Amino acid sequence: MVLLSRRSSATLALAMLWLMARPASGVSQERIEDNSFLVEEAYDQERGVVQHINTFSRSAGDSWLYTFTQEWPLFGRRNQLSYTIPIARSGSAAGNKAGLGDIALNYRYQLVGLNGGPVAISPRLTLLLPTGDETTGHGAGGAGLNAALPLSVLLAPQFVAHFNAGLTVTPRAKNVVGERARTRGYNLGGSVIFLAAPSLNLMVEAVWLSSEEVLGVKTTSRREQYFVSPGVRYAVTTRGGLQIVPGVAYTVGIGPSRDDNSLFFYLSLEHRFRSAR
Repeated sequence: MVLLSRRSSATLALAMLWLMARPASGVSQERIEDNSFLVEEAYDQERGVVQHINTFSRSAGDSWLYTFTQEWPLFGRRNQLSYTIPIARSGSAAGNKAGLGDIALNYRYQLVGLNGGPVAISPRLTLLLPTGDETTGHGAGGAGLNAALPLSVLLAPQFVAHFNAGLTVTPRAKNVVGERARTRGYNLGGSVIFLAAPSLNLMVEAVWLSSEEVLGVKTTSRREQYFVSPGVRYAVTTRGGLQIVPGVAYTVGIGPSRDDNSLFFYLSLEHRFRSAR
């Protein structure tokens, strides 16, 4: 894999923006609903529709993160199952090698907004599997649980906001020398989306993360991160019903995260796998 310089990354991002702004010909356009990158929206998948989400973020140096998420409705829109597979390379990791991270298995329940309306709420519970190698910085070293509350609100015909709050607990996290401790993580996020056109979204997202790492037996240290991320994405729906949504954003670190900027790419593929009935 060839890693881009900052100038090359910016040029590629501008090229993507130009391509997304061009009108598509010969295809129908549908309004994008699940329209955030870093902040989770609260709309479960429709009956008979599956979504494949790819993200790639590249930070300064040799660090990058790729994730693949697949979302499936479970007997209708009320319940949703999904999983996320992360692959990362950290410039500070031992050997500076890419590796599999901790896989997430997710369940969401559409509590509010099942039949539409201006407000949607979908609580989520996630099991984090210890599939990553903690000695290379790719895993927590133990299984964990994450609980999250995504909220989406239609503010006006052309403006949508998403809000997140979450808690992650890893009862037996492990450091590189095998010492264990319980860690807790918290996250808050919000985004405002401007529907510039039914198929074009402009967005600004803000995220706060608070996480712990194991220093020794039953000893941890806490780290806080703050990010703001402006972005854009565009949807194309083919005659066969496949919705393709590419997107790009630039994530800017603030305060203690001021040196942790990254270029973010997004690609969603959504299609029917069975009849809506």
